[in-house]
Amino acid sequence: MIAPSHRSRGETAEQILDTAEMLLQTRGYSAISYQHIAEVLGIRKASIHYHFPSKGELGIAVVDRYAARFQAALDDIAADQTRSALSMLAFYVGPYLEFAETPDRVCLCGALAGELMALPVELRARVEAFFVSHQAWLAGILERGVARGEFRLLDQPSKVARLIFGALQGGLIVKRTTGDIAQLHDVVTVVMAMLR
Repeated sequence: MIAPSHRSRGETAEQILDTAEMLLQTRGYSAISYQHIAEVLGIRKASIHYHFPSKGELGIAVVDRYAARFQAALDDIAADQTRSALSMLAFYVGPYLEFAETPDRVCLCGALAGELMALPVELRARVEAFFVSHQAWLAGILERGVARGEFRLLDQPSKVARLIFGALQGGLIVKRTTGDIAQLHDVVTVVMAMLR
């Protein structure tokens, strides 16, 4: 482990965000503290407070970074007009399948949504914005798939997008509870079959 005195400010802040993200995904907002993060990184709590004065600010920074990474990837794939809608949807479910391979990791915003009323108001708004933007992206991909003859939908794209998003989020939570990875794989299989 690198001694704290040898870390640059930017590197330390990123390591704090990485650790906080992992802990939020596995334990939740209410169950973590700056002490937990400090112990994982081998730094003092004061170092965390230096970069993120409050837990709420840290939570917002983690969600903003997570959402920005995810959105950039989604924007890039949606901009590629040569890709099929099905391949874009397969790309979207990839992170959910990766989380399912871990013992207890779920979508960051899905983890936070489970304790929404315990979150600061600004953090709640970030979680809601993440959910809304992902459902809108899914609806756009479904519309593209219908227009190209790839998908047949049982209802409006916005409603099917909500179904898919809810099934993926819920599948991860159930998988974490039961430990049965087939839970999420079955959700993905049925969603893909339902669209064709």
